[in-house]
Amino acid sequence: MSKKVLTTPIKDEDLKDIRIGDIIYLTGTLVTCRDVAHRRLIEEKIPLPVDLKGKAIFHAGPIVKDHGNEKYEIISIGPTTSMRMEKFEKEFIEETGVKLIVGKGGMGKNTEEGCKTHKALHLVFPAGNAVYAATKVEQIREVHWKDLGMPESLWVCEVNEFGPLIVSIDAEGNNIFEENKVEFNKKKEEQYELISKQVRFIK
Repeated sequence: MSKKVLTTPIKDEDLKDIRIGDIIYLTGTLVTCRDVAHRRLIEEKIPLPVDLKGKAIFHAGPIVKDHGNEKYEIISIGPTTSMRMEKFEKEFIEETGVKLIVGKGGMGKNTEEGCKTHKALHLVFPAGNAVYAATKVEQIREVHWKDLGMPESLWVCEVNEFGPLIVSIDAEGNNIFEENKVEFNKKKEEQYELISKQVRFIK
């Protein structure tokens, strides 16, 4: 099985054969973008100071070392819970043209619709690997909205084979978390029935 690497700028056709559960890696531009940045764009209508078309965002709050003279180094960059951005993500995808949304945990129907309509992916970066993730950041090219503080600033990073990234929502709107819920609940009910028969004497 060949290693799947997506390089920015990413086009719609680059995503057509990628399905939920696939593992990919990212090379190119990755911008940290969390709650407040989403809120500024969608609720406050403040344009983002960085062009995200064909690029990737990371729901993450990095730890960054300031070397002075606008030179920065990522020390740790772990994902934050993506569901916090759920109510904004469809509009965010539509307005920015972003192609990859990376974070922790699943997202819901709003993001599914955004990914399907505008051909984007949501991907999960494995939690607990923030220091390892930092080794894949070759440089911080620029930073915006520093008034928000280190975690919420927009850190524009150049990454090389950043990953592994697990596709949780594909460009057709399929959602691995929601599909797994159906399967797991089915198994849960089956086991409940089995256990109930075995312990019926308790009732």
